[in-house]
Amino acid sequence: MPSLNSSDIIDVLVVGGGNAGFSAAISAAESGAKRVVVIDKCPKDWAGGNSYFTAGAFRTAYTGARDLIPIVNNVDSETAKIIDMEPYTPQDFRKDMDRMTSGRTDPALSQALIDESNATVKWLAKHGVRFQLSFNRQAYKVDGRYKFWGGMSLKTEDGGKGLIQDHQAAARKLGVRVYYSTPAKRLVTNNYGAVTGVVVTYEGVETLLRVSSVILAAGGFEANPRMRSQFLGPGWDLAHVRGTPFNTGDALEFAIRDVNAKQAGNWSGCHSTCWDANSPTDSGDRVISNEFTKSGYPLGIMINTEGHRFVDEGIDMRNYTYAKFGRAIREQPDGIAFQVWDQHAIPWLRSEEYRDEVVRKVWGSTLKELAQKLATDHNLADPYTFVQTIQDYNNAVYANRKEKGNQKWDPSVKDGLSTQSSARRLPLAKSNWALPIDQGPFMAVKVCCGITFTFGGLAVNPDTTAVISSAGHEVEGLYCVGEMLGGLFYGNYPGGSGLTSGAVFGRRAGRAAALALSPAKL
Repeated sequence: MPSLNSSDIIDVLVVGGGNAGFSAAISAAESGAKRVVVIDKCPKDWAGGNSYFTAGAFRTAYTGARDLIPIVNNVDSETAKIIDMEPYTPQDFRKDMDRMTSGRTDPALSQALIDESNATVKWLAKHGVRFQLSFNRQAYKVDGRYKFWGGMSLKTEDGGKGLIQDHQAAARKLGVRVYYSTPAKRLVTNNYGAVTGVVVTYEGVETLLRVSSVILAAGGFEANPRMRSQFLGPGWDLAHVRGTPFNTGDALEFAIRDVNAKQAGNWSGCHSTCWDANSPTDSGDRVISNEFTKSGYPLGIMINTEGHRFVDEGIDMRNYTYAKFGRAIREQPDGIAFQVWDQHAIPWLRSEEYRDEVVRKVWGSTLKELAQKLATDHNLADPYTFVQTIQDYNNAVYANRKEKGNQKWDPSVKDGLSTQSSARRLPLAKSNWALPIDQGPFMAVKVCCGITFTFGGLAVNPDTTAVISSAGHEVEGLYCVGEMLGGLFYGNYPGGSGLTSGAVFGRRAGRAAALALSPAKL
């Protein structure tokens, strides 16, 4: 690959090589930009940003299985006959966005995400992204049929690893050049405030790259303990980093400093989930990756070190709770909790998250034995309360079952089997999927808070993703996508909408940057 030459003018320079960055680069190249370059501060063996560490889930509106099957590679004709997949309409997506963000989501940004979600995944498929139906994560086989749930039926083959491989291949075909170990340091503007260059460190030397436009796609500040403590609050410096250690907020800070970019979104909010407490603290693992996720809590209960439950594990489908329950764990004593199941639920746990090779399991033939082991080796402070909490929970489940009669337990829908009945009610309900924990041997897994990405970012024009300055005007030649785009998510988010957002707005940004080029530059 040719060296970066400071004398050349780059048509579109993308800062950041994750899903959003590659979507922007591919879009710019197909829209006519001839000199498209992606730079990333990480070394090549850390390529892909946070996208690499995802499960590859894309949330999109769809009319049913027939809408998605043409772009997936894991459904044969016989399997197609036993799939139950309700339509996930734009109206459903809208309700979920509003509900998850308590109505705070920017309406124009979220509407663009919703309206273009379907077309964008099909655009990615056209460029070689290998999609699959997410049988392992988003469907349960009930009565011989695959029942999909939660509006997140699509994933990429081999998760985030496969997604980045496919993006890299598509970029190569379009002539996009990619440079690793090349961090951006500052933006350069002309007398009119338009961005005309970016200072980078290339091969150990500070170099000015002349540009027609820049698309910032460098991620949030989730890997920066100082910024986490500053914006998310005390204790957040101790959260485990789920993904890349290179998302330290540099581009957010230099955009605010150099062009007075307007800040937008939920700067005290983030996506954080139930994460293996024995995982690395400061970065994800490139091999184990998303398998450190521990999302089986709807099938059991979660108990803190003082022996108390602290969330309603069944309040909603997992897709709508996993991104906020990490915060709930972070707020517990010692920042840890225990997920607990018995033999009713253990067979339903997903193997990629709970198989012996990726998680340390604690077993007890009785609840008392389990509690004692957790107290001896895993920081459970009050084993007596732990056991009493489960017994109280069981009694509430029995009362509900007696009142409900023969109502069927079904993890693919909100089944209404809870801890609440006219005879007994827990102060903190489990609203659905409440199975008794009374059939040993019993199993527990220790979890902590794993931070995925931060919600605070920059204000943009929703149509083009052009960055808005604090003075209220667009910064000419500067766009922003991915985690750096502020205003979509507040407090929580609908699962799978992060990757979709990166692709939708990356596509918009690349097209806008290419169209902004004068004919002489094309």
